[in-house]
Amino acid sequence: MSGTPGRPLSTELSEQLVSVAVDILAEEGWGRLNSDRIAARAHAGKAGIYRRWPSMAALARSAVSRFQLVELPDDGESLREDLLALVSSWTRPMTREERALASIVGAARHEEELREGLEAALVRPLDAAVSSIGERAVARGESIDEKRLTLLGSVLEAFWWQRYMSTGDGAMELAEVEAVVDDVLLPVVQPAAESLTV
Repeated sequence: MSGTPGRPLSTELSEQLVSVAVDILAEEGWGRLNSDRIAARAHAGKAGIYRRWPSMAALARSAVSRFQLVELPDDGESLREDLLALVSSWTRPMTREERALASIVGAARHEEELREGLEAALVRPLDAAVSSIGERAVARGESIDEKRLTLLGSVLEAFWWQRYMSTGDGAMELAEVEAVVDDVLLPVVQPAAESLTV
């Protein structure tokens, strides 16, 4: 968040503006995010918005960068269980935060600020989680090639983008998620003979 010289910015108002922006993104989409709508919902002046963020893209980046869309799961004691836990959210409808992020995916192709928001909310946390899961697997004696682990991260990211760009609420059946793990993700990272299924 940026600010112009002058009196200190109100943290409470800043949080309110971010919350309103997320609501608009989640409910109406990127195309409806503008200073007039935010000011009306937040009962605030437009000048207060632009003192904090120079553009709607900067505000959206600030908002989505706070999201925690990928978290490292507890140790599942096998690579398969770790992956199932990592993608467990796929069985649930998209959250408010996910709907907000999904609304900017298309526009992010042309807006660097939005791309940075996506990187902070999804790409970097997912990379970190995959790396940690790989380290766990190696520590358990599961053989994982570093290049295969990198490929696993890319495939997982592709599935996450598919979730956010699909129609509907993004939820998959548990059986579908298990099939993705068993038939796609595990074969990517382990030779077929070594894939662990339960």
